[in-house]
Amino acid sequence: MQGKQLEKSMYNKKLDGVCAGIAHYLDIDPTVIRLVMVLFTLGGGAGLLLYLIAAIIMPRSTEF
Repeated sequence: MQGKQLEKSMYNKKLDGVCAGIAHYLDIDPTVIRLVMVLFTLGGGAGLLLYLIAAIIMPRSTEF
């Protein structure tokens, strides 16, 4: 039995699919994650750093 995996989305993406992959993992709307990332970026730049790290680390999915 395999649980959920955190993967970048290939189909529901704007830049690299990171926010859509996180949203799929958490079962929420990707727009919410995108807004949170924008707020973190505008609030000091942490969102951009987190996005870049996630884009490098997260594997790409072929399912969603």
